[in-house]
Amino acid sequence: MAFSLFFLFLSLLSLSTTTTTAGTPTTTATLDVATTVQKTLDLLNPNFLQQQSDKTQKTSSESRPKTTSSSLSFTVHPRSSIHNHHNDYESLTRARLARDSHRVNSVITNIDISISGTNRSEMKPVVESNSMYKVEDLSTPVTSGISQGSGEYFARVGLGTPAKEYYMVIDTGSDITWLQCQPCSDCYQQTDTIYDPSGSSSYNSLPCGSQQCQALETSACRSTGCLYQVSYGDGSFTVGDFATETVSFGNSGSVPSVAIGCGHDNEGLFVGSAGLLALGGGPLSLPSQIKATSFSYCLVDRDSDKSSTLEFNSAPPAGSVTAPLLRNPKVKTYLYVGLTGISVGGRPLSIPPSIFAVDDSGRGGAIVDSGTAVTRLQRQAYNSLRDAFTQQARNLKPTDGFSLFDTCYDFSSLTRVAVPTVGFNFAGGKTLSLRPENYLIPVDSNGKFCLAFAPTDSPLSIIGNVQQQGTRVGYDISKSVVSFSPSNC
Repeated sequence: MAFSLFFLFLSLLSLSTTTTTAGTPTTTATLDVATTVQKTLDLLNPNFLQQQSDKTQKTSSESRPKTTSSSLSFTVHPRSSIHNHHNDYESLTRARLARDSHRVNSVITNIDISISGTNRSEMKPVVESNSMYKVEDLSTPVTSGISQGSGEYFARVGLGTPAKEYYMVIDTGSDITWLQCQPCSDCYQQTDTIYDPSGSSSYNSLPCGSQQCQALETSACRSTGCLYQVSYGDGSFTVGDFATETVSFGNSGSVPSVAIGCGHDNEGLFVGSAGLLALGGGPLSLPSQIKATSFSYCLVDRDSDKSSTLEFNSAPPAGSVTAPLLRNPKVKTYLYVGLTGISVGGRPLSIPPSIFAVDDSGRGGAIVDSGTAVTRLQRQAYNSLRDAFTQQARNLKPTDGFSLFDTCYDFSSLTRVAVPTVGFNFAGGKTLSLRPENYLIPVDSNGKFCLAFAPTDSPLSIIGNVQQQGTRVGYDISKSVVSFSPSNC
């Protein structure tokens, strides 16, 4: 009886605004604990991957999401529906968080390199006499979990003539699209067969004097043409031939002569995928090369077997929450957003807006990143968020922290629970209210949930893909606007 009354009380909280003893209004929302936990169990079902594979093949061969005549579209799938070898959800979560930590370190390192003015020509590929591709030993090797792979969402991309489809990580934090190519001197495991340029009539090596080769930050030349190299901040890299190829967007169209990296030596990351689809702000990213005025994606729940779309030149849904799309003059790649604050329980936190601004040196600011999972906030902002949340969630049962999470709760005896709301405040006065599933996530299949934010000592804030799940995120490049459309996958 006591449990029933407690659950009824929490349910009423989810439907109304109550007042604390101090007279402060607190807005709550309902988290469906039972459904979320069931998804973690379904994901571990041995039949899950096969069912998803069948769905993907049907989507690829029979139907694609409808787009306008001027738009292009890929399907997007969560990583775990394509490549998952974990037997329990806790180990899967730890692997995800390990990948995420390396991703964040890579982003911060790349920004530091750009701001410091490091001469990237020092990192050019080296070709030895036996024609094998090597990368210069630029720093102390990093021993880490990068062999577990990176990237949480894959697009299904058509390449070559005739077109063959490949799973490629979508990455708003990269400018060079690349995939593993035959012959491979060193390639990691991927789901699809490795791309063979000899089987495509539209593959063409780029000469060293080409505009695309000259636009590379790290390149070299040999008799067969331009070589590229992309080095990531966690010690991973890809190196090979820079070429052009036809890119196909399902049944919505194709674009010829897109510059891509044909990687013959790829070490340390993206296990499961064939390569990376670059959506950054540089001149060689896919949106820049196809002259897209806008692009958008919707990331389904990472534990789901559903898929969504990555679209180019499609109109944003009506009723979107908008924010300024900002550019950092010293860092072209990353997509910055005009974040000004955070709200908990419907009330803005006391965080100076300067916390989220780019300073004169080019450091700081807030980026929206498809490759980072958990949102990172400067420690002052994180502490303010955590303290406000725990204050307003005193009725929830706390439990020990987990990995990089220090605020966790035991929902094992509940099917639904009322939790404080969380929202992002943007320049212009708009607020994006997050679903509870966007900030309280399961870390095992036993009802342990954690507040999915983490502190960082870097001045950079990162809005990660956990907070983007279930929301169509659009980048209007021509108008410098970012749009967020909840429940629009």
